[in-house]
Amino acid sequence: MNSIKNVPARVLSRRPGHSLEAEREQFDKTQAISISKAINTQEAPVKEKHARRIILGTHHEKGAFTFWSYAIGLPLPSSSILSWKFCHVLHKVLRDGHPNVLHDCQRYRSNIREIGDLWGHLHDRYGQLVNIYTKLLLTKISFHLKHPEFPAGLEVTDEVLEKAAGTDVNNVFQLTVEMFDYMDCALKLSESVFRQLNTAIAVSQMSSGQCRLAPLIQVIQDCSPLYHYTVKLMFKLHSCLPADTLQGHRDRFHEQFHSLRNFFRRASDMLYFKRLIQIPRLPEGPPNFLRASALAEHIKPVVVIPEEAPEDEEPENLIEISSGPPAAEPAVVADLFEQTFGPPNGSMKDDRDLQIETLKREVEMLRTELDKIQLEAQRYMAQLKGQVNALEAELEEQRKQKQKALVDNEQLRHEVARLRAAQLEGERHQGLREEAEKKASATEARYNKLKEKHSELITTHAELLRKNADTAKQLTVTQQSQEEVARVKEQLAFQVEQVKRESEMKLEEQSDQLEKLKRELEAKAGELVRAQAALSHVEQSGLELSSRLDALSAEKDTLSSVVRQRQAELVAAQSLVREKEAALDQEQQRSSRERDELQARLADKESQEQGLQCRLLDEQFAMLRGTAAEAERILQDAVGKLDDPLHLRCTSSPDYLVSRAQAALDAVSALEKGHAQYLISRADTSALVAALTRFSHLAADTIVHGSATSHLAPTDPADRLIDTCRECGVRALELVRQLQDQQALLRARPSLVQTPLQGILQLGQELKPKILDVRQEELGAVVDKEMAATSAAIEDAVRRIEDVMNQARHASSGVKLEVNERILNSCTDLMKAIRLLVTTSTSLQKEIVESGRGAATQQEFYAKNSRWTEGLISASKAVGWGATQLVESADRVVLHTGKYEELIVCSHEIAASTAQLVAASKVKADKHSPHLSRLQECSRAVNEMAASVVASTRSGQEQIEDRDTMDFSGLSLIKLKKQEMETQVRVLELEKTLEVERVRLGELRKQHYMLAGAVGTPGADEPGRPSAVPRGGTSKKPPLAQKPSVAPRQDQQLDKKDGSYAAPLVNY
Repeated sequence: MNSIKNVPARVLSRRPGHSLEAEREQFDKTQAISISKAINTQEAPVKEKHARRIILGTHHEKGAFTFWSYAIGLPLPSSSILSWKFCHVLHKVLRDGHPNVLHDCQRYRSNIREIGDLWGHLHDRYGQLVNIYTKLLLTKISFHLKHPEFPAGLEVTDEVLEKAAGTDVNNVFQLTVEMFDYMDCALKLSESVFRQLNTAIAVSQMSSGQCRLAPLIQVIQDCSPLYHYTVKLMFKLHSCLPADTLQGHRDRFHEQFHSLRNFFRRASDMLYFKRLIQIPRLPEGPPNFLRASALAEHIKPVVVIPEEAPEDEEPENLIEISSGPPAAEPAVVADLFEQTFGPPNGSMKDDRDLQIETLKREVEMLRTELDKIQLEAQRYMAQLKGQVNALEAELEEQRKQKQKALVDNEQLRHEVARLRAAQLEGERHQGLREEAEKKASATEARYNKLKEKHSELITTHAELLRKNADTAKQLTVTQQSQEEVARVKEQLAFQVEQVKRESEMKLEEQSDQLEKLKRELEAKAGELVRAQAALSHVEQSGLELSSRLDALSAEKDTLSSVVRQRQAELVAAQSLVREKEAALDQEQQRSSRERDELQARLADKESQEQGLQCRLLDEQFAMLRGTAAEAERILQDAVGKLDDPLHLRCTSSPDYLVSRAQAALDAVSALEKGHAQYLISRADTSALVAALTRFSHLAADTIVHGSATSHLAPTDPADRLIDTCRECGVRALELVRQLQDQQALLRARPSLVQTPLQGILQLGQELKPKILDVRQEELGAVVDKEMAATSAAIEDAVRRIEDVMNQARHASSGVKLEVNERILNSCTDLMKAIRLLVTTSTSLQKEIVESGRGAATQQEFYAKNSRWTEGLISASKAVGWGATQLVESADRVVLHTGKYEELIVCSHEIAASTAQLVAASKVKADKHSPHLSRLQECSRAVNEMAASVVASTRSGQEQIEDRDTMDFSGLSLIKLKKQEMETQVRVLELEKTLEVERVRLGELRKQHYMLAGAVGTPGADEPGRPSAVPRGGTSKKPPLAQKPSVAPRQDQQLDKKDGSYAAPLVNY
């Protein structure tokens, strides 16, 4: 083995220190790299491996000194994303880092607060989130420092929670409030994140969305135990305090419960969280704290972090150890070796030192792995603790039920023993009854005397009660007039009541004794009757009765002394009452003087209040007048738009106009209520101001959109709509001007604006397409019906073409027969191609419905996608109509009653209709669907067949038409000139006719679009506009009785010389 000989002592003494410094330098370098990679300006979530290294670093150095030494130098004010990721890493460090991290972070509270305040004043999306996140972090640090029993991970047992809450209800109350504040900060952060995601239309699988969503994992881990602890504390508070006192706590808990349940539900639906965390489900409703047994129904929500797949770690430089010298050791290692141990005494390095270094690295790696295992063990322990807590709660409930059963059993046992004792006692009383008969006579006399004394006591007590009632009435009058004197009166009333209670208690005791004696006397009276009957037979018992009589006389004397003592006590109580009455009279005199002074002050206050009331009325009317002036400017601006030429390009839909007009009518009703309320109480204009503001905006919006809708409407409805909007503006301006004058405000009638608004609403309803009368749930049936009708029309067209071909074979021959057969064969091929396309489109449509409807029915899918459904209806109608027209044109051409141009136009029209059907089917289909590929092939085949029909028609036309040769040999110069002029005249006439026909064609198309907007099926979810030219929507298709105008594909555009022009293609 190679070794270093004669190593100097200075080297040996220096080696351990250098090794620690190198280890510290390597640790600082690793932490710096991890912090820089975890906290950067990239809009992506923090990688778990970098955060884990930072957390392990806090456990390594038992604090966050290194983390803060690097984090304090980050340019956080320069980037909101950098600050957001810093807060995320700090949250993870606080939760999973060393316990000393809390104290280290406490020293940097001001830095965290400054970052939050800085970004809170800036209009930045991440900046607003950073402001909320810093508040959550500061709240978390304060809570855990104030309550060290709760670790930063918030995982404690129920025993620790009970110990932290203590037995003082004030401490429990305060701890519950602090947990509510903690939960509010966490829920506010989650709501802000989800609000930004909804605004940006982001999804959880995009890096920008994941960057915002990543910190919510720690928020979920905090909210779950906080919810459990608040439930426990709330039940404990309800067991100590009345329910009315805790009403505010219950309201706040219910609000947090619904927010937390909504947060957990939305997070559970996101794919990003499903692979990172298992979110618990909360019950449908909050716990019922008014029922103590509901605590047993509570189940602690447990958050489970699934085991993460090992991430690819960055490669580290390892040094291989072998028996010989390393073959390719880097020069840096050799230099470090020489600096540490000095120059070697030879070219070989000591294997033991290399093995020591290797073992150190392995120990460090094992220590890191051990830390990871400990973290995982802590997570599993937390999960198991949650399950154990749930089982313990269930066991505790079983114990309570068992204890209750034992108590009930013991009560029943005592009841049985008591009944037995009562039975024995009854038998004993049976024996004593005979002795009681002997006391009957003496008891009756004693009862009469006590009854007289009792009557006197009752009379005295009634007088005291009357005096007390008068005193209470006077005290009540004094309390109503003066609050300060009330306390003294209450004290006096309390003393009087105490004396009253004492006297009543004494009287009740005596009454009870008298009542008891009375009952005994009644019992003895019955016994006396029996005793008297038996007395005649037992005369020898007279002596015994005499002796008993003497004993009763002695007992009577004793009772008399007791009565005298009670009378003395009653006299003392009466004297005390008289003293209290005298003191109460003096207090009443003093209170009357103070009442006079307070009445004088009250008069002054009333005069001041009247002045303030007048000022308040003036300010309220000034606010109303300012609001009305602003409303007048808004309405004037809207009325000005009616004559603004720049507004002619603005358009709107009748549906939106109807919604605006309806909202304006509702605002008029609210304005009437606010006006009536203001006339009743002019001190409050809030309702009228709010209603006036809403009415002005909605009325102006209705006028502007009414003008925009008129730009696309026919002439007569447009003029009526403009006039109605102008009338609405005039009446609204008149109304707001009346509200600015105090005299005219009383005569203001907001209901006058309802008439023009109702007119606008009615015109908007008239401009809406009539097809909207079909209910949404009937769209599916309409689609199936139209597709079936189209298939039937194509089948009928094929049969009719075959009949026409048979007739042509019998009626013609030669060239005409050849031309007719070629044309009809091409038409037959076109019909077959269309039939195949419709069949394929139906299959694709069924595939789209089955793949897109999910758990919904087919009718619900069609109703949800009404725009696409109505496009299918329009396309299928156009295809069926084109097939019918093609057959009729072919029939007329074969019978020589039609023109060949009709066949050409019908062929192009069918190509355009099938293009619309393909586009309507393609818009929702999967691009990899085999049905879609077949549909596109069928579409190309239809275009080819349509081109074949056009070609065969044109070639047949050329064969049949006679072309006369022009022979000008017999014409003179003058005749040629004359014919030339006649030909020019004919050309000009034909050009004029062509121009007129083109104009007529344009008007026909314009009228077609108007009919399509009014009658046809709209191709969009928003209703079809009654415009001359549809905007960015779908070409409208009329019913089968009308000719549809649908554009073909670009490669099949018709030549203008054919007399046909392309219509805009459907854009779904």
